[in-house]
Amino acid sequence: MIDFSAYKAAIFDLDGVITDTAPFHFKAWKKLADELGIRFTEEDNEQLKGVDRMESLERLLALGEHRYSDEEKQAMAADKNAYYQQLIEQLTAEDILPGVMPLLDQLAKNSVKLAIASASRNARTILNGLQLTDRFDYIADPTYARSKPAPDIFLYAAYGVKVHPTQCIAFEDSIAGLQAIKDCSMFAVSVGHDDLRRYSDAHVHRLDELLT
Repeated sequence: MIDFSAYKAAIFDLDGVITDTAPFHFKAWKKLADELGIRFTEEDNEQLKGVDRMESLERLLALGEHRYSDEEKQAMAADKNAYYQQLIEQLTAEDILPGVMPLLDQLAKNSVKLAIASASRNARTILNGLQLTDRFDYIADPTYARSKPAPDIFLYAAYGVKVHPTQCIAFEDSIAGLQAIKDCSMFAVSVGHDDLRRYSDAHVHRLDELLT
């Protein structure tokens, strides 16, 4: 159990921590890959966790043999996002991962500020669908942030709630994200697969495990 009174802010990755949009991302990237004649698997999709859209596109295109102009890449990224947005319109509060709400309630009781640090530019759309937007004090904008493992997005989130990074606890489900958290000198909690333990200060399979 973690003493949450020791922290002034809690910062959350979104995909894989608050909800699971990985299947939607996979379907959208797979649709684009199929159109380009590129073989794209669920294992390939796992390598895109915590990575922003353009870098994810570069990794997908590296699986093929053709090279594309910047204009073509921008159009591809827009197409993928359009596919993805169609899919996330289906999200509801029922898609919040188990254990999330009890932890958010406990943090609120401790007057801990809450922020989102996601590489997704669709974070607000996702939170609106989950009916969680009002639960967070700040949603960091990834537009000008370098991709994880760069610490930018977590630093933006901390400064957004006016809390020093060393007084923040942060939650992630990717190696890149955990490295970013550690580089900020925040307390890192890994969520999900056991192999993430080595990159974090604490590990859980679901967030409410921190309350027991």
